[in-house]
Amino acid sequence: MADGDTQREGDVVDAMKGDHVVYTFRKQANAGKGKTKETNSSRPEASVSYRYKMDYPCIGTCLVINNKNFQPTTASKEDHKNNASFVCVLLSHGDEGVIYGTDGPERFDTLAKYFRGDCCAGLVGKPKLFFIQACRGTNLDDGVIETDSGGDEQTSEKIPVEADFLYAYSTAPGYYSWRNTTYGSWFILTLCEMLECYSGKLDLMQIMTRVNYGVSRYFESSSNLPGFARNKQIPCIVCMLTKDFYFPV
Repeated sequence: MADGDTQREGDVVDAMKGDHVVYTFRKQANAGKGKTKETNSSRPEASVSYRYKMDYPCIGTCLVINNKNFQPTTASKEDHKNNASFVCVLLSHGDEGVIYGTDGPERFDTLAKYFRGDCCAGLVGKPKLFFIQACRGTNLDDGVIETDSGGDEQTSEKIPVEADFLYAYSTAPGYYSWRNTTYGSWFILTLCEMLECYSGKLDLMQIMTRVNYGVSRYFESSSNLPGFARNKQIPCIVCMLTKDFYFPV
């Protein structure tokens, strides 16, 4: 611990160097009620519901884009206040960090930013789910042999603009993403099967764990190209959800 840290109580930014220290107050006044609360306590509150509300007039918007032009600004500017969620499914070619459309590559983070809390107020605190079927590089996964080892009170508080997102990539960073010429994407096929089987029974992260298992265990590439036969694939889930998400049935 630095000497300066012992003199004042607060939070510091790890990326800062030298004496550039950022402090924040630990207690926040509850205006008009003379109360304070811990702003950086992770202790669970009994009154908090750890499940996303789905009782909105509309379940939400679902966009499915199959290698076509996509205008994210149009979708983000829609009125989402009566929607419970937002789902986007992208099926295209890609590389690490980019999706290919008919007019060239587009950075995925550029597409997603339009739905952040500071850009789309109607989706603040609501789940925003992205399912991406696209390559993320040119690496091949040869696989490996597995051996057995034997409250009602309303308050106003800030949340991160990147909160409540989930990005489900069909493959790990740097790797090819496989699809069968007859049955389609390994990832999308397994995702649909698991959603059909477990929606309403399991939360989304539990479902995605089963998707990971299914893709990794039940698929293996078949190709006449040198080096492209008997390859494996593992989806990659980046979760910033703050509650459990259950698809309504």
